[in-house]
Amino acid sequence: MNDRFIILLRHGAYRQKPGTPSALQPFDLTETGKAQAKAAGLELAELARDKNWHVSPEIFCSRQLRSWQTATLLSRTMSKTTGQTFEVTETEALAERSVGALANLTIPEIEQVLMEDPRHEAPPENWKSDSHYKLPVQGAESLMEAGARVADFLQKRVETNPHVNGPIAQICVGHGAALRHAAHHLGVLSFPKIRQVSMHHAKAVILRFHPDAGWSHHTGAWKERRVLELTMD
Repeated sequence: MNDRFIILLRHGAYRQKPGTPSALQPFDLTETGKAQAKAAGLELAELARDKNWHVSPEIFCSRQLRSWQTATLLSRTMSKTTGQTFEVTETEALAERSVGALANLTIPEIEQVLMEDPRHEAPPENWKSDSHYKLPVQGAESLMEAGARVADFLQKRVETNPHVNGPIAQICVGHGAALRHAAHHLGVLSFPKIRQVSMHHAKAVILRFHPDAGWSHHTGAWKERRVLELTMD
């Protein structure tokens, strides 16, 4: 098997509801976010040409509007630049960590709900960035669980992509926290490093997979951040 590459992209900047740590916010990209997505398409087209990569014509993204818009805009730019036709496929496997029944509530609203529900204890102070904590409501995930879901999807993609003459690259557009935790599950990011980095909007972090050597970071910089910065995609 030739080297296989997974191109991870966080969606572009979007109209995020302030103070709301929900993956399911339905808002669209800002004008800056749209420009970031188009620029990503151009950068990836040039990178694939320089590396002589075959880029899979199917681009995967989560079902959130900001992710789909990012994938669609970059795919159009890549099609225009390369002459190759790309299609966008949505999958829930690339969603951000779910907060379940508390989706689209602000942080104070979530904590108030838990405080008033006699079945639950107050969440730990750092619950938003605690990789192992899961809100005690239906449908919620921990960050580690979200990362495992994404990692499983990425592993299956590298195993099922068609054999081609040369290296092949797969583009996946998702969300920062779930992608970082997926990288940890794949052995690319250490556990302490998960909290020390984030992802730039629509800037690729590229992982390499080889059946003998496993996963490794190939190129593309993580975004260094303050350790206590909140995890709110």
